[in-house]
Amino acid sequence: MSATSRHDPVFAAVDLGATSGRVITGRVGPGELELTEAHRFANTPVRLPDGLHWDVLALYQGVLDGLRAAARRGPVTSVGIDTWAVDYGLLDSDGSLLGLPYHYRDERNTPAAEKVLARIGAQELYDVGGLQHLPFNTVFQLAAHRSAAQWPAARTLLLMPDLLVHWLTGSVGAEVTNASTTALFDARTGAWSDALIGRLGLERSLFPALREPGERAGTLLPHVAGYTGLPEETPVTTVASHDTASAVAAVPATGPGFAYVSCGTWSLAGLELDAPVLTEASRAANFTNERGVDGTVRYLRNIMGMWLLEECRRTWERTGTSTGLADLLVEAARARPFAAVIDPDDPVFLAPGDMPARIDAALARTGQKPPDGPGGYVRCVLESLALAHRRTLRQAAELAGRELTRIHLVGGGSRNALLCQWTADATGLPVTAGPAEATALGNVLLQARSHGLVGGLSDMRGLVARTQELRHYSPRGDGGAWDRAAGRLEACA
Repeated sequence: MSATSRHDPVFAAVDLGATSGRVITGRVGPGELELTEAHRFANTPVRLPDGLHWDVLALYQGVLDGLRAAARRGPVTSVGIDTWAVDYGLLDSDGSLLGLPYHYRDERNTPAAEKVLARIGAQELYDVGGLQHLPFNTVFQLAAHRSAAQWPAARTLLLMPDLLVHWLTGSVGAEVTNASTTALFDARTGAWSDALIGRLGLERSLFPALREPGERAGTLLPHVAGYTGLPEETPVTTVASHDTASAVAAVPATGPGFAYVSCGTWSLAGLELDAPVLTEASRAANFTNERGVDGTVRYLRNIMGMWLLEECRRTWERTGTSTGLADLLVEAARARPFAAVIDPDDPVFLAPGDMPARIDAALARTGQKPPDGPGGYVRCVLESLALAHRRTLRQAAELAGRELTRIHLVGGGSRNALLCQWTADATGLPVTAGPAEATALGNVLLQARSHGLVGGLSDMRGLVARTQELRHYSPRGDGGAWDRAAGRLEACA
């Protein structure tokens, strides 16, 4: 990364993921972009008698501690918050939180989804929201939530980043990139779908006014300023609050024809379009149309991602057979190629638990043998993810009428050289890997843009390309082996 001036403006990016949160400061100047981690904290879900929840109070305390750590480093120009999508908190008429927000992996969602689809129908839902069918989409979570005793007291629904912004500033709003993941947002008009909200028997007043990335949400409440050491007048800037939207904004693409894979707990693989694709073929292929920066559409599909590997590692740690990731990757590189293939999108892999056992069961159902040792499991997961990237991007290009020339793989998965190389090999396309901190960079850059320091998406991406460490992977040899493995993947689906 480039060295920056101590006088360049500093922006605090609050970036909350499914397993951890960070507060990162970013310096932005002419030709300069540098990140520094101020604070990191765990994001550990809590299982209560009524289901799996996010410990949002611990998360908020981590945010406050992170902002205090950032303030100790020097002046902060503004604050922006991004998180995962779909989950929410409910506020009562006094603005108090009605219970801990549910976790999207909670088991209540699947039966609720079936009831909603019986009433509305998958085709109608897709025609409005254009979303991939996932049992944890907000519309299904709300259907499950309505039977709770607290529901009649609910007056405001705030998605996770909007809830944290509310606690920092007292303001209420719904940022569009996250709102677009609810299935209650009209993909064509870019507004809440009043008709769909009404048909589902929901109160329209639950859903706040929409905000675009770059708007000022408010300034810090006095008690927040007192705790963090930041001035009360510090603005909280609305960024692309869906972490994938911020990551895509920081994809270092310098020309057309690119695809992206934002790879972390999930792999979000797709294209950036000017308009949604709402055809029946798109719905049948289970693609989503989510809002991006400046009215763009993130046309993508969610793939299970590095969750598969991390759950394997957690299982091995519990059984005392833990091995460091670096050693596991060495073992994976030596393991037999294509010994076993799974479909990462199989719903059996969604819940926490013994992932190696579930992989074994999935392989048994398709007549395959379990991998040999931890390295074999890692190779199985990474090769299967590369094949899923191939399948998804080829389908997206066909459905959108696009020709692809390059894949940009960003996020934590970009550090995994095996996954990057195998994605290039599987797709036959060059892969540019990095930046690993794409989400935080997008968050910082959108704040900087709101302060007039950078221009539009092309300027932001050009600055990322010039200042961040990137690695390049070219497809190698045996495409036929990947073709045969892709056939096995389809047999697993």
